[in-house]
Amino acid sequence: MIRNCDLKDISDGRLYDTNDMVKAYCNECKGCHACCEGMGNSIILDPLDVVRLSKATGKGFGEMLNKEIELNVVDGLVLPNIKMNNNSCPFLNGEGRCSIHENRPGFCRLFPLGRYYENGGFKYFLQIHECERAGKTKVKVSKWIDTPDIPRYTKYINDWHDFQKEMQELIKKKLECEKDQEANNITVLILNVMYMGIYDVNNDFYLQFDERLAKLRELIEV
Repeated sequence: MIRNCDLKDISDGRLYDTNDMVKAYCNECKGCHACCEGMGNSIILDPLDVVRLSKATGKGFGEMLNKEIELNVVDGLVLPNIKMNNNSCPFLNGEGRCSIHENRPGFCRLFPLGRYYENGGFKYFLQIHECERAGKTKVKVSKWIDTPDIPRYTKYINDWHDFQKEMQELIKKKLECEKDQEANNITVLILNVMYMGIYDVNNDFYLQFDERLAKLRELIEV
């Protein structure tokens, strides 16, 4: 999601790498689940998130659309997000804890950090207004985001981000030329290939993603 704001207004003024220490740890959020409520449609899901959720729920993408996720337009693309249930995350259990913590989406792993993209890559930053819990201590960024194989994950995030930016620009040009149907076809194709097509959860996700990305570039001639 594109945010039109000055980094200095929302962060502590620093950019972090995965090996840096950042003041984000808060005793495993015990007694607090504020970031699991009132999030609207802001918890946008990437393809890896959907695979994780499928592992956690045993459901496919279409089945989760009935309750756990929904579709919205994000910067010109139709993308899935967590669907709030009575203003709460559907995966929040009765004890106020995440019931799918091992397979939680990347947005949740990152929070309250964000990503700042520049020069073909990204760094992390601490969002100072997103979590009001006091008493945070420092934790290594790589430990905080809790994702195996950080180098491959970083490449995946970059590739997915760059592809979305390309598609957003392409769709914008199509709409400016009044080629609305072509723009719509692109959004539907991305949704079908990257999300609705079933992934093999027992095999390497990144290889499957790369194959699908190459397929999309060929079909859309990018």
